[in-house]
Amino acid sequence: MSMINHTQDELIEEFGLFDDWADKYEYLIDLGKKLLPMSESFKTEDNVIKGCQSKVWLHAEKQGDLVVFQADSEAIIVKGMISMLIRVLSNHTPEEIIKADLYFIEQIGMSQHLAQTRSNGLVAMVKQMKNYAVAFSAIA
Repeated sequence: MSMINHTQDELIEEFGLFDDWADKYEYLIDLGKKLLPMSESFKTEDNVIKGCQSKVWLHAEKQGDLVVFQADSEAIIVKGMISMLIRVLSNHTPEEIIKADLYFIEQIGMSQHLAQTRSNGLVAMVKQMKNYAVAFSAIA
């Protein structure tokens, strides 16, 4: 099992501890609060993810063979969403990120419980992270 899938399975298990969506949202907010702070120098218009209702900044850099992501958002739920994506995708090779099937989003019920605008934002975040991986794989 890949480390990406292992991390996804951990998230599915963690969210499975909660019976209702109010508790799951609280946990999502807690995940956002634990997100490592993003350097203010990366909070530029170039790093804003297009397609998100709330402002979300995403920065990626290649460290050795691995892609490392940093992100922040003004919205607490969105910050939790991007923190999960970082947990799953950061510190992996571009190829692993490109090939990753992010099944945890569906399995924890996120798709069914997000407003359409947030769901579109989540898709935009995943797309941008994969786009960075594609760009870094082209450089390699």
